[in-house]
Amino acid sequence: MANKRDFKKSIDAIGGAICNEMMVAYYNIEGADKNAIASSIEKVLGAVVKAKNNSNVFFDKGVKAFADNTEYTKAKNSFFKALFTKIHMEFGEEINQAVTSFNKAIPENVKKANKEAVAK
Repeated sequence: MANKRDFKKSIDAIGGAICNEMMVAYYNIEGADKNAIASSIEKVLGAVVKAKNNSNVFFDKGVKAFADNTEYTKAKNSFFKALFTKIHMEFGEEINQAVTSFNKAIPENVKKANKEAVAK
């Protein structure tokens, strides 16, 4: 990510798109387990909030803690790279769990019809 602002916007966009698709299924698929879908939506929203909150971190060392500005910049960049990689991985894992539970809530006949429609 270029910066925290872009990261947060992308997290919002991903979470919003996933929730949108889940809401479409919630209201339009007969026989779907609405409680499981609602739980999946809550998991997605929780993952979005957690990722955004975890990104509100600052590098705790100043320039004076390093020999020169280049060492400071390298340390700061590696810190943020590791931080955002970890946040992104955790976000992905939580989203995968939510999508897995969402997929279990969809009836088998709907899944079969979707697979046939894609195969055409």
